[in-house]
Amino acid sequence: MDPRPRILVIGAGIVGLCSAWYLARQGAAVTLVDREGPGEGTSSGNAGAISGGSVAPLAMPGVLKQVPGMLLDPKGALHIPTRYWPAAFPWLWRFVLEARPERVQEIAEALAVLLHGAEERHLEILAAEGALDLITHNGQLYLYRDAQHLAKDDAAWALRRQHGLEMQVLDRAGILALEPEVSETYGVAVFLPRQGHSVNPLRQARVIARGIERMGGRILRGSVSALTTEGHRVTGARVDGAPVSADHVVLAAGAWSAKLLAPLGIKVPLESQRGYHIMLPNPGVMPRRPVVPADRKAFITPMEEGLRIAGTVEFGGTEAPPNPARAAMLLEDLAKVYPQADTRDAKPHWMGHRPCLPDSLPVVGPVAAWPGLWCAFGHGHLGLTGSAPTGALLAAAMLGPRPNADLTPFGVERFA
Repeated sequence: MDPRPRILVIGAGIVGLCSAWYLARQGAAVTLVDREGPGEGTSSGNAGAISGGSVAPLAMPGVLKQVPGMLLDPKGALHIPTRYWPAAFPWLWRFVLEARPERVQEIAEALAVLLHGAEERHLEILAAEGALDLITHNGQLYLYRDAQHLAKDDAAWALRRQHGLEMQVLDRAGILALEPEVSETYGVAVFLPRQGHSVNPLRQARVIARGIERMGGRILRGSVSALTTEGHRVTGARVDGAPVSADHVVLAAGAWSAKLLAPLGIKVPLESQRGYHIMLPNPGVMPRRPVVPADRKAFITPMEEGLRIAGTVEFGGTEAPPNPARAAMLLEDLAKVYPQADTRDAKPHWMGHRPCLPDSLPVVGPVAAWPGLWCAFGHGHLGLTGSAPTGALLAAAMLGPRPNADLTPFGVERFA
């Protein structure tokens, strides 16, 4: 009999893939299951940024003043359709409560621990798989209209700087030295020289999947309908109606994770913040790094297949169809930065589901009430960034040696 611990990872997005990769490297017999191919869901369409310094939560002090605008502005960077207000309100209320200054500090400290060395962890995986070309190291550039515009984000930048993020404030000349084609609309910028990006998130996911198989792991295509239990222990899952047993189960099903936890009596305030992207194969302009117009929170990222414009936040659940109007706004965002961009060959828009929690912290670690069950979901806007360090921490916690980070702040028990 195989003496290795049998671990079932539910979800082949980037978090599940990195968790499975580190578990396989630690010697576990890993089975990874998803209804789609590796990385083909939300992970395929992210903005590509690897932002280890992004420790500021979405809920910052003063966010309550912004909520009416979020609800009423159909073109805002965050939009909640009227029909979805009742469903979104409990989440939004918890979100506002998390914006207390002392709580913001706690969240930032926890994120700093989780994201520490994020890019190095990604490079560790890619070096082992012979795919270091997937990460570039040209930094990230956040654009502001003027100094007054930048001042609105002072608290978030100060929090990031407090936790070691290297940043440079640039004037118009500094912007042009890095990205000479940026519109004159933007006269001030923040440059993050040590933050990188993936040039192809889907290829990155597939590379990691091949690594899992190389180390003896299995990847199954199927739909998980429920976790299976015996006594008060999780023993596996039902995949396409058939039981798949395991010594441990890692739940990394993204925005669908809460539905699998609910039958166990675990309620998690998980919300899908639907994001969109548009790809331009021949844009006529090509920045060297992710360029972010801060007023729109959109990422304009150079990738292998062209220029990707990704962003917007839309509440609406996991079942509603995409909203073409939200995707079209991304081309407006692009035009503000690069009015000369050629959008004629734009590919059909894409939509994915960011799994977001009100405190901006993912759920990572064991579930005390249900031995055998571990969680790795809820990374929100930092799924790609947090995937590799989450996988490394989870594997160490499950198989040893003990991780050098305390997973308590990320436990599901915080929602009890």
